Amino acid sequence: MSNSNFDTYQLSHELLKAIRLLNFNSPTQVQEQVIPAVLSQKDIIIKSQTGSGKTAAFAIPICELVDWEQNKPQALVLTPTRELAVQAREDLFNIGRFKRLKVAAIYGKYSFQVQEKVLRQKTHVVVGTPGRLIDHLERGTLDPSHIRYLVIDEADEMLNMGFIEQIEAIIPRLPLERVTLLLSATMPQDIDVLCHNIMKDPLRVEIEEQNPATDRIAQERYHVNESDKIQLLEDLTRVENPDSCMIFCNTKQTVDEVYAELVKQNYSCEKLHGGMEQRDRLSVMQDFRHGLFRYLVATDVAARGLDIEDITLVINYDIPYDKESYIHRIGRTGRVNKLGKALTFVTENDVKFLNDIQDYIGKEIILKERPKAKTVLEAKQEFITKINTLPEIKESKGAQLSAEIMKIHVNAGKKTKMRPVDIVGTLCNIPGITAVDIGVINVLDVSTFFEILNNKGELVLQELQNTPIKGRLRKVSKADRQF
Repeated sequence: MSNSNFDTYQLSHELLKAIRLLNFNSPTQVQEQVIPAVLSQKDIIIKSQTGSGKTAAFAIPICELVDWEQNKPQALVLTPTRELAVQAREDLFNIGRFKRLKVAAIYGKYSFQVQEKVLRQKTHVVVGTPGRLIDHLERGTLDPSHIRYLVIDEADEMLNMGFIEQIEAIIPRLPLERVTLLLSATMPQDIDVLCHNIMKDPLRVEIEEQNPATDRIAQERYHVNESDKIQLLEDLTRVENPDSCMIFCNTKQTVDEVYAELVKQNYSCEKLHGGMEQRDRLSVMQDFRHGLFRYLVATDVAARGLDIEDITLVINYDIPYDKESYIHRIGRTGRVNKLGKALTFVTENDVKFLNDIQDYIGKEIILKERPKAKTVLEAKQEFITKINTLPEIKESKGAQLSAEIMKIHVNAGKKTKMRPVDIVGTLCNIPGITAVDIGVINVLDVSTFFEILNNKGELVLQELQNTPIKGRLRKVSKADRQF
């Protein structure tokens, strides 16, 4: 970490307040280089490993530069997966919270009509996956004419997933006068070509980790027959007894099978793969992030870029076919210079993939013998005790930031001609409330949600029980939902 702090960038007090409440104490290496460059309107290519603070590196300057008064989207962030889109949206929303920035997440397998309604309202930043963004651009529901900042996140994963052509289809629809940022853990030739085609004299930022994941994560391998994997998994999890563990499989079918077996054994467990409903996928990720269960069985949809704290153990139930996926998987543990542990199961047919991985990381993964029956038996009671103990619930990243904010619901919306200006006018007539106490306002068809900042929520909620909004009393209540 650097000895400098975020005050050196002359950011607005709204952003500095959010940064402080998010516990960003001082800029990381990548943030030190990227934040001033974006503030100076420079194109940037960023090569940096996961966990280095890349999202905040672009989110902080973009939130600073976006003009709140402008109704059309000014920044577009492309991500390879829906989970990453939701996470980036949350990060941008939290950083821009006190500036009242509205950030939309746009991705597939979610209602197009709901997204269209969101985009019709004032929206400052759009985060999304390429396919669904193209759908909105082609149907005219996303206006790109005011985009001043383009971010291509996890570019190498975009390449692996076949999204580069879609990115190349989006870019010509954007204004030529813009700042473009591309972030990637690796820099294959196709990404270099893309950078050359879409960027103007870009600054290159490459951060070499002083303590890379492969050094701070204890890596072990176990040779096993395919038919014996599930028993080995149960034996190792009993002996290791982790507080939080991710188990990676190569296919949805294997995830389902492993999950079903662990549930039978009463593991505190959930699963995640691309065949699940999007709502369920997001719910599982949120619950795992908060520590509501200990074991997550997943495909590589959970391997990349997702920010989950304090995972003590990663198990590659199936060895990944791609050597870079191995790095991303094990990188879920040992986050931000913490120590971690990763175990990999290797069958007879996996030796080629093992050799590729070992060549890539430059060292041999230690071969271990499976634990003896006596060792497993001795560990069983402690394992059962932990499984039957509720995990410690983890605070969400924005918990401190949200502590002084109340979300309020009004049972009136567009169909009764409710407008943000009606909410602002009513609130500013309440003694002790000014415009700086009002956060994001979201007017839907039959409901309106808004935030009250600075610990003034209870005052506003009480006053609105007897204060007309747009000429009549409304039902006003505390809201639990995000928007």
